[in-house]
Amino acid sequence: MFPFDPSRQSRRRVSRSLTRTMRQVTKQVTRSLESSAKSVTKAATKAVTRSTEKAIRETRKATVRSVKRTVRDTEKAVASAFTAQGAKRGAEQGAKAVRKPPGQFVTVDGLPVHVIVRGRGRPVVLVHGNGTMAEDFVICGLIGRLAARYRVIAIDRPGFGYTGRPRHRLWTAQAQAVLLHRVLEQLGVERPLIVGHSWGTIVALALAADGRRPLRGLVLLSGSYFPGHRTDAALIAPLAVPGLGDAMRAMVPAKVSASLTGQSFRQVFWPQPVPARFTARFPIEIAAAATQLRAVSEDAASMNSAVTGLQRRYAGLTLPVSILAGEADAIVKASEHSVRLHTTIPGSTLRLLPGLGHMIHYGARLKVERAIDDLMKLR
Repeated sequence: MFPFDPSRQSRRRVSRSLTRTMRQVTKQVTRSLESSAKSVTKAATKAVTRSTEKAIRETRKATVRSVKRTVRDTEKAVASAFTAQGAKRGAEQGAKAVRKPPGQFVTVDGLPVHVIVRGRGRPVVLVHGNGTMAEDFVICGLIGRLAARYRVIAIDRPGFGYTGRPRHRLWTAQAQAVLLHRVLEQLGVERPLIVGHSWGTIVALALAADGRRPLRGLVLLSGSYFPGHRTDAALIAPLAVPGLGDAMRAMVPAKVSASLTGQSFRQVFWPQPVPARFTARFPIEIAAAATQLRAVSEDAASMNSAVTGLQRRYAGLTLPVSILAGEADAIVKASEHSVRLHTTIPGSTLRLLPGLGHMIHYGARLKVERAIDDLMKLR
């Protein structure tokens, strides 16, 4: 056995005492830390809450300010758009009010159709192309020259010139041919010679293929007779989409629209320059108006479908047909359309005009007159 050591007993007591003390201190420190942590957490939570609430209040205020600002800007934009649209409509109406229509009106199913009638004798009917109007034949001098020996009738197709284009109807080539027939019926026209230019040739062919009335013959100028790709038609086709086209047209200022229309005529006349008489007299403000631009886009979009339906009937035409085209036409390639049509219609005649573009009734008016006279002499 080991001898008794008083210091060992003392150390045990001290150790037990230290252990108890450490436990108590640990408990106290733990409680203190927990209490401090709770206090800190509570304080931090309050601080975060206050910060969050402040951020929310500021966000709300900023959002309200932004919404109010957006509303004000929108109201201004809408007001400006309506003002501009009203001004544009007013300008269009004012232009039509100031410029007196050169012809008369024939009402068909509630639609007043503008027609120019000049001269006496056997009837010659002129049908204009896309983007122009009956007045184009006055400016080029064709109506004045022909009126010396024939009764000449030039019609504003739906949406062009002074004729409206009601939205409740689909103005296909066939529908326009029926309208032309009804107008001629009211004017007492019998066995007319139909002269069509560009898109007007499609209406002329539709009238002939329909057989609704006897015709003396057809003179077709710079026409597009078969389906194919036309860059100008592809670019303008989106404007034919209801709603979208209206919105796009409304966004273009009247001056810009008139400028773009003027540029398009430079391409149509190329390689010849735009004649001075055309620049001086053609009603560009009417051609650039919303109604006519809608008509232009709709006719361009429907052109391929129109000729697709007609081309099967070309070979069955038995009336005299004279085809003229400019070899330098930048709008319609004569080799792909006029030459091909000549080989399709039995007995037709073809005259290609070297160096001339799309507007051959300006650059080769005498040749156009001669083609008309030749058919008028036949029977």
